[in-house]
Amino acid sequence: MSEQAAWATLALTPGVGPAAFLRLIERFGSARAALDAGRTAWTALLPRDTADALAAGAGAAAAEAALAWAEQEGCFLLTLLDDDYPERLAQSPSPPPLLFGRGRRELLARDMLAVVGSRKASAQGAQSAHAFARALSAQGYTVVSGLAAGIDAAAHQGALEAAGASIAVVGTGIDRVYPASNRLLAHRLANEGLILSEFALGSGPLAAHFPQRNRIIAGLCRGCLVVEAGTESGSLITARLALEAGREVMAVPGSILSPLSRGCHRLIREGARLVESADDIFDEVGRPAPPPAAEAPVATAAEDGGDDAACAAILDAMGFDPVDLDTLLGRVGLTAAAIYPMLLALEMQGRVAVLGGNRYQRLS
Repeated sequence: MSEQAAWATLALTPGVGPAAFLRLIERFGSARAALDAGRTAWTALLPRDTADALAAGAGAAAAEAALAWAEQEGCFLLTLLDDDYPERLAQSPSPPPLLFGRGRRELLARDMLAVVGSRKASAQGAQSAHAFARALSAQGYTVVSGLAAGIDAAAHQGALEAAGASIAVVGTGIDRVYPASNRLLAHRLANEGLILSEFALGSGPLAAHFPQRNRIIAGLCRGCLVVEAGTESGSLITARLALEAGREVMAVPGSILSPLSRGCHRLIREGARLVESADDIFDEVGRPAPPPAAEAPVATAAEDGGDDAACAAILDAMGFDPVDLDTLLGRVGLTAAAIYPMLLALEMQGRVAVLGGNRYQRLS
């Protein structure tokens, strides 16, 4: 058995989580040696049922399926032994020993920021997540989220529209999509971004999987932005795990009347950075290192910021209340063709949010 096959077998054996896996590797030196150690040695380090699972070869079928799956184009297995295993994740608490990956493996070398929030996002929250993610991506950050409905989906979509792309860390086997409504988004991520999972092929969306997924999101990233969250939101778990991993935590404030703002307000009271624009994020975590020359994005007029004076005039005319496009055009005396590139630039900078009904709102 190759070391890769042994590594996959050990990692995918039921009961052998990251902590137990690392204990075995530290004790025996390699995955092959750990599998050959025998029941007596295993029971000294592991619960009896986990030792029984090892003795029964319970991870062999899952490992064989994983190795066959990784032969497909765009699919790979990533281990702690690999040179491109993300350094931040490796240094985080309980790093996953094995990850399934599908998509652009080179994104693992990029600087990453998490953008997370409520599954039941408001229209304003989804628009904010989209705008923040797009602005971060335009500056070269790869945006990481969990492929959930609501804020996660909006963040992935916004990031994919700009230069930095997006990574989804999922709480199922990588061959499954949850929720099913994100199937098209998952397909786009597999082609333009990257999907990661630590769960065996075929694994369903068990409740226990999502806190485990959240620790990977937190571990990968330089910082974590929570856009909208109730007091019971799983994104607060991600924020807590980010803090425990030594990452910066940021939150977008909202209405005091909205239950979806209370989680963000709690984080801010506890010390999270209050974020109103993309510049607030850059002040907190800095700007990303430039991508390798082969990946360097071509700047667009929107990313360059357009005409600064004209953009400032648009912001002044907009005020801080939602405004429809026709009203805004009347205030600034521009045509729709002239104003759209500047509105896009402002959106990508995190200074303007796009609302439903062709309306816009100033954020900074």
